[in-house]
Amino acid sequence: MHIKHHGAVNGVTGSCHQLIFNEQSSLLIDCGIFQGEDSNHSPHINFDISTVKALIVTHCHIDHVGRIPYLLAAGFKGPIYTSPASAKLLPLVIEDALKVGVTRNESMIRTCLKLLKQQIVVVPFNTWLKLTPLINDVSIKFKRAGHILGSAYIEVDIGRTPNKHRVVFSGDLGAPYTPLLPTPKPPYKADTLVIESTYGDKNHQGRKERVNVLKNIIERAVSDNGVVLIPAFSIGRTQELLYELEQIISATSKHSLWRKLQVIVDSPMAANFTNEYIHFKDLWDNEAKNRVSKGRHPLDFSQLHTIDTHQEHQALINFLASKRQPAIIIAASGMCSGGRIVNYLERFLEDTTTDVIFVGYQGRGTLGRDIQTYGPRGGYVFINNKKVTINAQIHTISGYSAHADQKGLLRFVTGMKKKPSLIRIVHGDDEAKETLANKYRELLGDKVKIEIGTE
Repeated sequence: MHIKHHGAVNGVTGSCHQLIFNEQSSLLIDCGIFQGEDSNHSPHINFDISTVKALIVTHCHIDHVGRIPYLLAAGFKGPIYTSPASAKLLPLVIEDALKVGVTRNESMIRTCLKLLKQQIVVVPFNTWLKLTPLINDVSIKFKRAGHILGSAYIEVDIGRTPNKHRVVFSGDLGAPYTPLLPTPKPPYKADTLVIESTYGDKNHQGRKERVNVLKNIIERAVSDNGVVLIPAFSIGRTQELLYELEQIISATSKHSLWRKLQVIVDSPMAANFTNEYIHFKDLWDNEAKNRVSKGRHPLDFSQLHTIDTHQEHQALINFLASKRQPAIIIAASGMCSGGRIVNYLERFLEDTTTDVIFVGYQGRGTLGRDIQTYGPRGGYVFINNKKVTINAQIHTISGYSAHADQKGLLRFVTGMKKKPSLIRIVHGDDEAKETLANKYRELLGDKVKIEIGTE
């Protein structure tokens, strides 16, 4: 048994890991697209898939599933195992990815989606699935990862008792006390662990602190009738923000500015995913379920408005530009690498009354990272080949990341009853990976081999 990595080793995008059992059989865990600095990698499948018997999808973010159409085009016909919620979300994500980045040809899109839906196999959480006859003596289990709706980490048991070897792939682990979803629990054991390291060198603000920071930034931001722009991924971050904003609104007096402030989600995709979050309320944590039981609607409140068509999107930009009416705009993409948020940034980044709030990781080489870096210095960025001076106020609230921080990544290992003999670190910038590796060495000593994944 050995593991090859076909992405997410020189950065945080393009997750794709191949678990090879022998010369005849292997599994793929995720098949994501490259973004930011990593986007110079071809999305085409440039490795041999003749031994790949199945694909396991940990969750539906594009950097974990965006290469699936290319995998199907390369001839992959095996099952695609994923959780019930991810099975519902995956066709939506792939359809959007095809339309935005590949083709507008409806026939090609329908063909791809038909193949995808035929190959998806739903696997409930916490249930061992034997892969016989695809692969003998291999079983998989999905465990809740708390990252986004349906997200999982994967346990793979290889061999027979008493010589079973368990490989755990973390996927993306959620942060503790994240709105809506419960904190991931460590597995009982792992012999080999492949773990993400997005925030391997950082710790997040506490939830109470980050809510106060969000509230204070927005109150100051709208005092001059400016717009507040929040780039956010359509799945996960958008729903968490809506949940927190509904709580702030609910906790303020009827005469507060919050009761008049419009919260606008300018993303049809995010609206679709929010409906799925509501549909899968059984996956929510106890706090969220308790709010619903009291008649609250954390993801569907009166001041929330959704923008659908491109015409409505353009009309809203023109309205906000002319009327000087304060509003909170949540739009994709989360790293500003495309999508409707780019149009808002192009129009409003030069205005001193604008505030941009980053609530998630900004990958190297993305517009989001550039704004984060040069905005506080009074710098500029290029948007659609146009030089745009950054006069807006730029804020970063790291506590809203859907990724576990360093403490969470350490706890995932220290919480195991039986520790791994090998930990391989992927999905992070170089400094994050090195810092996390050193922390593991300090905590676990020489008994555990720590490696940083390479292609």
